[in-house]
Amino acid sequence: MKAIRFERPGGPDVLQLVDVAPAEPGPGELRVRHHAVGVNFIDTYHRTGLYPLPLPSGLGQEAAGVVDAVGPGVTRFQTGDRVAYCSGPAGAYAESHVTKADRAVKLPAGIDFEIAAACLLKGMTARYLLRKTFDVRPGVTVMIHAAAGGVGQLAVQWAKALGATVIAVVSTEEKAAIATALGAHHVIVSKREDIAQRARALGGADVVYDSVGKDTFMASLDSLKPMGLLVSYGNASGPVEPFSPLLLSQKGSLFLTRPTLGHYTATTAMLDETAADLFDVLQKGTVKVAKPTRYALAEAARAHRDLESRATTGSLILAP
Repeated sequence: MKAIRFERPGGPDVLQLVDVAPAEPGPGELRVRHHAVGVNFIDTYHRTGLYPLPLPSGLGQEAAGVVDAVGPGVTRFQTGDRVAYCSGPAGAYAESHVTKADRAVKLPAGIDFEIAAACLLKGMTARYLLRKTFDVRPGVTVMIHAAAGGVGQLAVQWAKALGATVIAVVSTEEKAAIATALGAHHVIVSKREDIAQRARALGGADVVYDSVGKDTFMASLDSLKPMGLLVSYGNASGPVEPFSPLLLSQKGSLFLTRPTLGHYTATTAMLDETAADLFDVLQKGTVKVAKPTRYALAEAARAHRDLESRATTGSLILAP
């Protein structure tokens, strides 16, 4: 089968399309024949070595397809089931991949493979951010960075549906139009506006969801109301530099958290609950997923270049 592999950390050019033998599932595992593979920012962190993987390695943690083999002891799925997964192990950039049965979820009939691969990780991320990390409800104001991106588009719609006032932060006028169309109440274009100054003029945010990292961290802190919460959940511009916790008190007794999806889906029951909540809002139409940008598996390096340049909107997938 065809698969993407890399032997050293680096830029997109380290990704190579190679022929490998399909792996056989072991105890508690299943093999999924992929129909679509999700491309996520965490994949770039693995590729560059920010989040190191043992090398040589495959890449990618998210895909959707059909179970074509199950290992001993698997009762959760059977051959022919439509499934998706987004928690690895790394190697989803391939025609098929072996994953743990207790880390996969069954796809409802109304959700196709490309939509599942485009939004499972991003949608479950939006779900824990809005429903668990902070209780988004009527009367609160949320700020969402990268609001035209994969997580951002879902989070804007979901936060509005929960009754929050949504401040969307984007980098261009084109992306501002997307955020407005999704229902954001206010849009800040970072290339022409001071993020924190505009946020304070709007009354500040109770919670800021920041996936950008280094470049926006201080602006995010300065956008919060006193005792507000900064949720730093990504490093698109690089990791946040060290700072003194005293800064949080100086800026208004602020709270800071650096969550990750794995802790919010640590058990199979937590995973199923999170996925079910996501599938529910998708099937009801409360949250809509834009048609993902599609690349061939062999174009994984190009997909990474486009993603890292922030030239894309919405989700990216690879077609095996």
